[in-house]
Order: sequence, then structure tokens, then C-alpha cells
Amino acid sequence: MLRLSHRGELRAMSEIAQHLPQVVAAYLVYLFAVMSPGPAVMAIVSTSIAEGRRSGLAMAAGVFAGSFTWAMAASIGLATVLTHYAGVLHAVKIAGGLYLLYLAYKALRSASRPDSARHLAAAEAAPARSLRRTFLLGYAIHLTNPKAIFAWVAIISLGLPDGASAQAVALVVGGCLLTGLTVFTSYAVLFSTGPAFRAYRAARRGIDATMGVMFAAAGIKLLTTRF
Repeated sequence: MLRLSHRGELRAMSEIAQHLPQVVAAYLVYLFAVMSPGPAVMAIVSTSIAEGRRSGLAMAAGVFAGSFTWAMAASIGLATVLTHYAGVLHAVKIAGGLYLLYLAYKALRSASRPDSARHLAAAEAAPARSLRRTFLLGYAIHLTNPKAIFAWVAIISLGLPDGASAQAVALVVGGCLLTGLTVFTSYAVLFSTGPAFRAYRAARRGIDATMGVMFAAAGIKLLTTRF
């Protein structure tokens, strides 16, 4: 049994070494995808700046959970199946696009409020969004983005040959997920620092307006893009 297990490990290591260029390429594709300023990154940044580190990390955890869900779906082939069902993808696309437009509305409504002492005091006195709700919002943003499905299908197709071993799948998927977790939490920590918060307070309306426009553009693009 030990010999068979050892042979299996050696075979898996040989397989990984043989396809190392594809594995590295998959890592680079995923790194570029998670660092690009898409809806998930915008949500993490805006939440971290406006609500602080704990909320930012909760949003990052939700986005990561969404990425993990699609990673598991891609690993077992479910994501590939979904890409062939236009009705399912269309429903996901509409849900994601409408949700991004809702976030745009909230950001633009916040930008329309003046920076008077009374309004700032009222905003600070408003009940804070729970960490659980923030997590679920991040999860919904990433789960309703069809591009996340195609990204993971591309990563699995690029980094893994047909009939790849479980170890090879774990290396590609696990490495990409670790990269995503690092990037998402780094955004939350970076944009929840004191200087970032003070900069937000000084230019709140402009930042909220910019975020609103970006969310609206992402939502409209998602609703009008054909997959």
C-alpha cells in the first residue's frame, strides 16, 4: 500500500512538473483577473474606505467565498456545463447587472448629500451594516458575475490537462484561491488605513460619485454583454 501511494505521489509530481508552464500561466491569468478593478474589487475598496477594516475584510471574505464556489464548480465540471445553458447564464447576468445598478444608486445617493455637520452626524449615527450582511453582499456580487464563471473555466482549461490528478487540481485551484485571498484582504487592509479614511472624508462626495458611475458602468456592461 505504501509503495502504491508513493508511486502515485511520484506520478503526480511528475505530471505537475511536466505541465508547470501551464500552471504558472493559470496563476498569472488569475492574478491579473483578481487585481483588475472590477465590481468585486470596487466593493471591497469602497466598503473599506467608508466603513472600516472589519467591514472591508467581511466584504473581501464574501468575494473570496464567491470565488471559492465557482472554483469548486469549475473543478468538478459544473461551470463548464453552465456555460452551455444560455438561460441560466442570462438569469445570472441580469441578477448581477441589476444588483450593480442598485449599488450605483446607493453610491450616487450618498454623493448627493451635502457635507454639512448635520448630515455627517446623521450618517455616523445611522445603524452600521452587520458583518454578516456585508459578507453576503460580497458573496452575491461575485456569484452573480458570469465573467467569474468563464474565468475559472479558462483557468482550469489552461492549467490542467485532461485526466489531471487530484494533486494537480489542488495545486492549480489552491494556488489561485490563496492568491485571491491575499489580494482581496490586502485591498481591505490598504484602503482601511487612517490616511485612506481621512482622504475619503475630505473628498467623500467625489469618491462616492466616482464609485457610483463605475458601478453603473459595470452593471450596464454586464446587462448588455452577450456571452
